Amino acid sequence: MVRVLRRPLLCGRAPMDVVRSFRSDERVVCFAGAWAGGGVVIASEPTRVAEPGDDVFELLDGAPTFGTSAGGARAEVPNVVGGGWFGALRYPLSAKVERLPHPAPRPQPQPDVALAFYDHVLRYDGVTGEWWFEALWMPARAAALEARAATFERRLAASPLGGREYECRGWSVSPDRAGHVAAVADALGHIAAGDVFQVNVCLRLEAAFSGDPLDMFCDVWPRLRAPYAALVVTDDSAVVSFSPELFLERRGRVVRSAPIKGTRPRDDDPGRAEEQRTELLASAKDRAENVMIVDVMRNDLGRVCEYGSMRASAVARVEAHPGLWHLVSDVSGVLRPDVGDGRLVRATFAPASVTGAPKVRAMELITELEATGREAYTGAIGYSSPCAGLELNVAIRTFEVADGRVWLGSGGGIVADSDPQAEFDECFAKATPLLQAATSTRGSETAA
Repeated sequence: MVRVLRRPLLCGRAPMDVVRSFRSDERVVCFAGAWAGGGVVIASEPTRVAEPGDDVFELLDGAPTFGTSAGGARAEVPNVVGGGWFGALRYPLSAKVERLPHPAPRPQPQPDVALAFYDHVLRYDGVTGEWWFEALWMPARAAALEARAATFERRLAASPLGGREYECRGWSVSPDRAGHVAAVADALGHIAAGDVFQVNVCLRLEAAFSGDPLDMFCDVWPRLRAPYAALVVTDDSAVVSFSPELFLERRGRVVRSAPIKGTRPRDDDPGRAEEQRTELLASAKDRAENVMIVDVMRNDLGRVCEYGSMRASAVARVEAHPGLWHLVSDVSGVLRPDVGDGRLVRATFAPASVTGAPKVRAMELITELEATGREAYTGAIGYSSPCAGLELNVAIRTFEVADGRVWLGSGGGIVADSDPQAEFDECFAKATPLLQAATSTRGSETAA
């Protein structure tokens, strides 16, 4: 059992300027956008790091709590994050959930998880504009937490640190157009044979990288304003995500997912953009993609939710995102009292929207059809907090940096009437806003 320490801090600086002040800390994480009601959450210097032999699901189930209220509901603290397990669950973790074939070659293989426990955070409330020091207070950590609060106060009072140069050089794609078209054609063959209804097929863009991934995050986020943006830095790698998609949100025993499936480019011209929106809304093919994934998500959540509690509301609504229109649905349910965050994630990982239907068969085909194995891309990034519950994005629109390289996955759901050439074009439509943003800022000193 722990209690919450929450203290207001004075600061008139822009959030990304504050993120830069964490540059020298160990294992910096940052969530920006819609997380925890909106704003920015920054953490560093964890008290524990998940090791390769750890069972991540047991770690999530074993997080500290504030006890339970009547009826078994988790006793969370409103409008507080406080701390918890923060980080990235990479796609290869799915092999610990389902028995899958070996993936395609992985040019820069990464651990299944980049997860650490933080007992304090610096939080910017996007609604009120206030900064808060929040901590999961225990007597043994009292002195350390007071020292960290003092450190944060000094940082917020100091002059802003300028951004540093970073660079992505020489983007290449694997496979090329012909290879991706052939993979989509193979997927269509499996669909025609009744082997699968939908399968997500992805490609990989890769370049040389120099600089600090933290600068990429601080520069690009103000341009894209992705609702589920995240930065996860480890000793030798980083994940820089600008995801628009919510994988899981648990508040008390209510859990929600908002899968995205169905895409059109969104033009800068308002008239043309509205035409594209109308076209997407009227597309039977895109709606079919979305509805199939909604069914998979309902099935996944149904494993751990109370009977009769599942709901699919606002199916296939249109949302605007940088350079794109997307179809988005909501799926929700009420978790059984005995289900913790670990069991919830195990029941639903990897996200339905980036695998296919039926899910396990689609994941098997992914290992056969894709030219390179996935890493953080199409996994999940976020937190499990005893105060704020669980919140994970779907790790799409996500850069990964390691060994002097940066890569970005992009793909789409293949259904019976998919056009292979159009699917390749859709991959680049999704990647283009990120590539443009990452190559046009490069260490700006004025990012908001």
